[in-house]
Amino acid sequence: MFRVRRQLGCNDILQQSCKGSPVTVAVLDTGIYPHPDFMGRIIAFQDFVNQKSMIYDDSGHGTHVAGCIGGNGLSSGGKYRGIAPQCMLCIGKVLDKEGDGSIESMYQGLLWVIKNRLHYRIRVLNISVGIGQNGERKKLEEVSGLLEAVWDAGIVVVCAAGNAGPSNGTISPLGKSRKIITVGCHEGGYFGKRNDLCENYSGRGDKDEPIRKPDVVAPGTDIMSCSNKGNFYVKKSGTSMATPIVSGAAALLLQKYPYLNNEQVKRKIVYSAKDLGDAWNKQGWGMIDIEKLLY
Repeated sequence: MFRVRRQLGCNDILQQSCKGSPVTVAVLDTGIYPHPDFMGRIIAFQDFVNQKSMIYDDSGHGTHVAGCIGGNGLSSGGKYRGIAPQCMLCIGKVLDKEGDGSIESMYQGLLWVIKNRLHYRIRVLNISVGIGQNGERKKLEEVSGLLEAVWDAGIVVVCAAGNAGPSNGTISPLGKSRKIITVGCHEGGYFGKRNDLCENYSGRGDKDEPIRKPDVVAPGTDIMSCSNKGNFYVKKSGTSMATPIVSGAAALLLQKYPYLNNEQVKRKIVYSAKDLGDAWNKQGWGMIDIEKLLY
């Protein structure tokens, strides 16, 4: 995350300038490990997979994602802190230890977010979850509709483009909504032309569709963030890592300007993005620019 913050202009002074009340971010994923970097900021946990009451993450994916959003870097002297290190976290476990989950679990998780949005003051929802095209069509449509209902309830919804690229039209079904912010991967040339870059398999929008996706891109290769094991931090790659960077930026923006609504947040994120000169169905409006976003 040190590299990511530096690359996107999210320096110490910028983070410290956001002096408003911490924003609550909901994360629907594999759960969360009670990592020192989240101490005192996990304000809700609900398990839709195993129905356990204790806070846990048997995969590590959700912990990594949460660290990208709002880890405070305590265990690394601040080096690996996330984008919004003061944010509060509401965690819904909708994926199992293998990172798999049912459409029903996601549906129940979204209902939980809507029901508790006022109680926990949820302003941002992160979904670093890809659902394939072969799911139950009717249920998938219901989940997509509920996702838009979350947005209409005033929550900024940020969703991964998925890792099924680079063919045309490979955006995750959950990322196809016109309303939500869909995030793809791009390193902006940071690693040169490595073959294993996340941007090479990041989901692509459909060139023939009127809705242009993804909306923006963020770094997603070799992202160092919180681990669910004793080594504190681990590297992961994918659009799952790019997405919480944008969610963190949205939380930081709302911390500084709490009067903004979700439509205004989306416009500021896309209009401040840096055009990388790539095809629209790969980069959307471009690379998120947190420095420009906040000023």
